Amino acid sequence: MKKDNTPPALTNEEVARYSRHLIMPEVGMAGQLELKAARVLCIGAGGLGSPVLLYLAAAGVGTLGLVDFDEVDYSNLHRQIIHGTPDVGRSKLDSAKSRLNALNPEVEVVTYEMALSSENALGLFADYDLVIDGTDNFPTRYLVNDACVIQGKPNIYGSIFRFEGQASVFAAKDGPCYRCLYPEPPPPGLVPSCAEGGVLGILPGVIGTLQATEAIKVILGIGEPLIGRFLIFDALKMRFRELKLRKDPDCPVCGEHPTVTQLIDYEQFCGIAPAAQAAALAPEAEDEATVEELKTRLDHQESFLLLDVREPQEFEICRIPGSVLIPLGDLPSRLSELEGRDDMIVHCKSGVRSGKAVRLLRKAGYSKARNLKGGILAWIDRIDPTLPKY
Repeated sequence: MKKDNTPPALTNEEVARYSRHLIMPEVGMAGQLELKAARVLCIGAGGLGSPVLLYLAAAGVGTLGLVDFDEVDYSNLHRQIIHGTPDVGRSKLDSAKSRLNALNPEVEVVTYEMALSSENALGLFADYDLVIDGTDNFPTRYLVNDACVIQGKPNIYGSIFRFEGQASVFAAKDGPCYRCLYPEPPPPGLVPSCAEGGVLGILPGVIGTLQATEAIKVILGIGEPLIGRFLIFDALKMRFRELKLRKDPDCPVCGEHPTVTQLIDYEQFCGIAPAAQAAALAPEAEDEATVEELKTRLDHQESFLLLDVREPQEFEICRIPGSVLIPLGDLPSRLSELEGRDDMIVHCKSGVRSGKAVRLLRKAGYSKARNLKGGILAWIDRIDPTLPKY
């Protein structure tokens, strides 16, 4: 990725720091100066962003932009290695910037504490040479893709779930984009998030390191980047597979006759209802039970079924006393076990899966089934803080 301006020279300290790069013919002094002049924007300072940012800072990428708006949580620490235990409750951007400054004070770290949106993406991307996609949801992935295509910026893509990771380089010159691979998003709720399905803590380290590698190759113009190639990593089997991707001439964003020439409403595109609509579709108050109401009914030893629709491994972590476990995926085939138990309160971790379960139960004739608002997390927060939160 050649720059029009002449990059600044390396100091003696930088020569010592990057000496193992400088003696490689593929990098050398000229390549290290390219890295110093490069500007890379990373969307997300979490699981994927952690290794990406650490290795790009260590490699001497001159300017790193970070976009995030979250705080460090204990549940982050098993995979988001840029943060430490003392950072819990701290802004992820502040935590990441401190760590990067300590690792390499020669790198400029620019933070943007905001949610990436259709209103701000193009302005942000304009100041950078390439974009690292470290996001974990479909609306933002499509947003990053479309903004990169419109701005002509390479999109260094990565995704993770449980034991599988994926990586590619989208929106490069003459290469395919994310929409060439996935023209339409999956139905809402079909693909569980890492918070629902889990992720091996080491996995983002593997995929994020691959993303950092691809970013450096694109900046230096060396090797064979993952342009037109989709890499799939299976950690359980320790295998990599590669799929060939072709640029779709009919792609609505990067095709020969694009129809998406400006950023759209990506929540709507992915079928996620806006807040007002979601409120209208939410269960009526009488369809939900509060944790305080549940506590009262349990204390009075009332006759009702407390149904837990989480997975068995979640049930092992913590449970509400007296609950009966039937995972959501098993519920349709186990409805016969609920005969005669019309009065029930259903819960999951936060209330999303149990909401689906209540709708299923009501269609099956269990008219008194009610969703526990906030799930077991609300129970822990307001009733029994001695239980572990996950």
